[in-house]
Amino acid sequence: LPQDSSDDIEDVSLFDADDDVSRRSKKSKIRHPVASFFHLFFRVSAIVVYLLCELLTSSFIACMVTIILLLSCDFWAVKNVTGRLMVGLRWWNQVDDDGRSHWVFEARKVSAQGAKTSSEAESRIFWLGLITCPMIWVIFAFSALFSFKVKWLAVVVMGVVLQGANLYGYIRCKVGSRKNLTSMATSYLGKQFLRQ
Repeated sequence: LPQDSSDDIEDVSLFDADDDVSRRSKKSKIRHPVASFFHLFFRVSAIVVYLLCELLTSSFIACMVTIILLLSCDFWAVKNVTGRLMVGLRWWNQVDDDGRSHWVFEARKVSAQGAKTSSEAESRIFWLGLITCPMIWVIFAFSALFSFKVKWLAVVVMGVVLQGANLYGYIRCKVGSRKNLTSMATSYLGKQFLRQ
């Protein structure tokens, strides 16, 4: 009987808030554990290899190739697999018959019952990994630039570009492909200013 009442509350949520019981069950469920693991594995591995590379080997080429392979695997996995499974978003480039390039940003439509197909825990893992790691690569870029490690700058720039491209693509998917990010940020800041 309590389960039926929580289902009723979940169907009719007030101000997009679910009750505590359904929120706890969403947080604890990870529906795609393999995708969640590989979403973080490649990007964290690339960071760890970058940090420990000089301790493990003296070969710059081996480190560079390993890091770029891990970053490439991460880019492919996040763009083609984990984004679809974990949060229901995907983006790609499409070339039409005239040879013009079009970027497509899609979000999975909500099902007929209004229930989400991805869990809240997976969504947090996805966005935390997607936002945190590019910020770390930006810190590495400034560190390499200011410490005059020019040979590492190319590797770090690859990290920023590959992970930044996924971040940009999924932000565009999340906010909608037709909205301009600059106008959205301006309108958000304007609303915050008027509230204060």
